[in-house]
Parts: sequence; C-alpha cells; structure tokens
Amino acid sequence: MTSSNTAAAPATEKPPVSSRFTVGNILREPLLGPMVALVLAVIVFSAISDSFLNPQNVSLILQQSVVVGILAVGQTLIILTSGIDLSIGAVAVFGTIVMAQTAGANGPMVALGSTLLVCLAFGAINGGLVTVLRLPPFIVTLGTFTAIQAATRLLAGSETYRVEQGPLTFLGTSFKIGSFSTTYGVVAMLLVYLVMWYALSQTSWGKHIYAVGGNPQASNLSGIKSGRVLFSVYIVTGVIAAIAAWAALGRIPNADPNAYQNANLETITAVVIGGTSLFGGRGGVIGTLVGTLIVGVLRNGLTQAGVDSLYQNIATGILVIVAVAVDQFARRRSQ
Repeated sequence: MTSSNTAAAPATEKPPVSSRFTVGNILREPLLGPMVALVLAVIVFSAISDSFLNPQNVSLILQQSVVVGILAVGQTLIILTSGIDLSIGAVAVFGTIVMAQTAGANGPMVALGSTLLVCLAFGAINGGLVTVLRLPPFIVTLGTFTAIQAATRLLAGSETYRVEQGPLTFLGTSFKIGSFSTTYGVVAMLLVYLVMWYALSQTSWGKHIYAVGGNPQASNLSGIKSGRVLFSVYIVTGVIAAIAAWAALGRIPNADPNAYQNANLETITAVVIGGTSLFGGRGGVIGTLVGTLIVGVLRNGLTQAGVDSLYQNIATGILVIVAVAVDQFARRRSQ
C-alpha cells in the first residue's frame, strides 16, 4: 500500500493594507473627506489663534451656523433627488415677516402656525411645478426665489420688524452644560439633523428618496411613486424652512426682508462640501452637518486671523469647486 503526502491548502491571504486604502476606496466614502477637512481646519486655526477652541468661540460657531444649518437639511433632501432649491432661504425670510406681523395682532402661537402654513404652501408650489408640470427644479426655484423675494419686500414695506421676547425668540435662549453655554437653537438644529438622518436611513421613504435620485427610471419600474416622493420632499423642505424662520428670530429678534440674502448659496455650499452628490442618490445629512461646520469654522477662523470677508468668500468658493471636482472624479470611478 503506497502512501502519498497531501499538500496542505494554502491559507487565503488578506490583501495588503495599502491595497485596501486606495484613493478610489476613500472617494467612495462621501463622509470621510469632509471629516478630514474639518479636523484639519480645526487644527490649523487652533494653532493660529489661542482663543479658537475656547468654549465661548465654539459656541459662537455653532450659533452662527444654526439658520443655514437647518436650511441645509432641506437642501440636502432636494439635492438627493437630483434637484436643487434656490428659494429655500427666501421662503424662510418670508416666514420671519409673516411671523412678526401676525404675532402683533394674534399672538405667538398663531404666528408660528401661520408661518408653517405659508412655508408649506411655498413647498407645495415648488413640488407641484416640478412633479406635475415636470419643470426643471433649477428653473422653478429660481422663479419662485425671485417672486418670493419681491413679495417679502412688498409685505414688509421694506421695513424691519422688532420681535418681542417670548415664544418667537425662544430658540435664542441660552443655557449651560457645565461651563459650555449654547442656545436652544443649536439643540433644534441637531434635532432636525437627527430626525432626518433617521428618516433617510431607517424608513422606506428615505430609501425611496435615494432610489429616485440615483435612478428615477429604475425606481419607477420597481413600483416607487417617484412623483409622490418628490412632492413629499418639497413639502418637508417647507416645514424645515419654517423651523429655520423661527430659529432666525431667536438668533436676531428682527424680521428683516433683506436678511439671509446668500442663504440659498450657503446651503448648497454646505451640502456639496459635506459630500452629497449634485447628481443625486449619494450623500446624507450627517455630511451636510459636517459641511456646515466646515464653513462656520473657516469663516470664524479666518476672521480671527484678520482675513477680509471678501477673501473668505474666495476661499469658500474654491472649497466648493474642489468638492464638486472630487464628486465628479468619484462618480466617474464608480461607473
């Protein structure tokens, strides 16, 4: 009886670490780049200014980010569906005027309800024009932005309305956590992000948003009501604009028709820097929160360094172009 030596099967080798952390793999993680950028920005500005990481300054960055940060959540939803909303800031400003004017005669609760209804109506108009008439979101919201901005000035008579302390300015009330002081507006912003993160990641509605944004034809074939999903996104964006209007009066208790002129562009900046693709179907609100903080840290740090605001705008614009270029590169590699 002959015997033969049986060779042991070679163990499966894991790929070397370098092959797992390639540029392509990094770019497929939309949150990684913004997180690295935020950490680097904090390190650089804390080295430049000793007061940058002081609790008071960190609190200031968060408070300055509240209104745009809340609006950026709505912008994220729109961009995830491969659209864009140029009117969301104008809707919020219109809401502040309605809130201030209504409160004087009817009280704060009626004012808050009226603002919610008005912002919902604007969201429904945008959603209806996009879904029913199938008009491009860019053109629709550009038109409504122009109309709402003019309507705001007509409604306000180009005047600024002072809002008394009370429920309408509640989100500007500060409180302390140990030695750290912040406002309820910051809490409201974080709650909006938490709710929308859950909705996008844990509900079928959120999955449908990604499906519609990523491939609308395939989503229709799979039975998803794309029109309903799109319309609901614009409705939710209207609700978010109403919350931002409330937060704006908490931040500065004046309803000014000329406030937040660049909010539309700032929300798009936060969303794009946060890694959400302008082509839809990729990204999320956590990235947008990071993008909002990056913009806030950049502006605050450059201000402390004595850099003129015009140069700050240049730096922000360059950052947006870089973010879009990275998104384009990542998209091409994934195809």
